[in-house]
Order: sequence, then structure tokens, then C-alpha cells
Amino acid sequence: MTSIKVKLKEKDVAQLKQVCKEFNNEAGELINVLHKAQGIFGYLPAEVQEIVAQELNVSVAKVYGVVTFYSFFTMIPKGLHPISICTGTACYVRGAEKVLDEFKQQLNIKVGETTPDGKFSLSCLRCVGACGLAPVVLIGEKTYGRVSPDGVKDILKEYE
Repeated sequence: MTSIKVKLKEKDVAQLKQVCKEFNNEAGELINVLHKAQGIFGYLPAEVQEIVAQELNVSVAKVYGVVTFYSFFTMIPKGLHPISICTGTACYVRGAEKVLDEFKQQLNIKVGETTPDGKFSLSCLRCVGACGLAPVVLIGEKTYGRVSPDGVKDILKEYE
């Protein structure tokens, strides 16, 4: 498998290096730096991980280990409107799987994929702490509660 090199914008690289400086280039701040880095780039490709490793003077393997351990971090670019379906117990019991199936059908993508136009990506997560609103869907920072498969089309229309 050939890896594709991601071309990072110079201003974004400069911003990332500034973030590292704000955390005093301390290895103990790796998670905080990665959070900020993902905010800048939208995801954490190998090229970003290499810069973070160099700036914090830690191994790329350590950075990669942290990125792959925590589910918040992603190495795959997300869509403009990332959709996350909660599949925690309460949401699952109240039909999250059917809601997820409807999103997959409407967007014609699988979990972990992004629509060809880059507009939506689809993922699952465990418990967002809004169990009383189950099943719950997050699109970006917006929370939708008591979502039914019938409501999926209307939710997606908001983002057209």
C-alpha cells in the first residue's frame, strides 16, 4: 500500500508550531496539543503527527499511540458536517441502530466514510451523556434527541 503525502498549508504548520510553544513544547502536554492540532487541520495525518513529535521532542510512535488510543482523535478527514450516532446502551435500546441504518442509506456511505462531496462523514460513539434524549445524534456541535429513522431526512435538509 502506497501512502499519500498530505500537503500541509504553511500558515497551518506555523499555527501548529505556535500551539506547541504555547504549551512550552512539553511532552506532558501531548494530548492538549493534539486537540488543538485537530482543531486546526480537522484530523491528524502522519505529517501533523511528525511535526508534533518533533516540536515536543517525543517519538512519532508515542504520538501515533495516543492518536490511535483515544477515539476523539481521527486520522481520516471528516466531512464538513460530521455525524455521530450514539450507540450507548440507552440509545441502542431505543433504536439507534435503525437511525444509523437510515443515515447510511440516505448518505450512501458506511460508518467511517465521508460523502464524495466532503459534506458529511458518519461515525458512532459511546454515550454522549444525554440518555434521556435517546437515541441521540450529533452533527458537529449540535445535538438531536429522540431521533427516529423518519426524522433523518429532515435533519439532513437543515444542512443542504
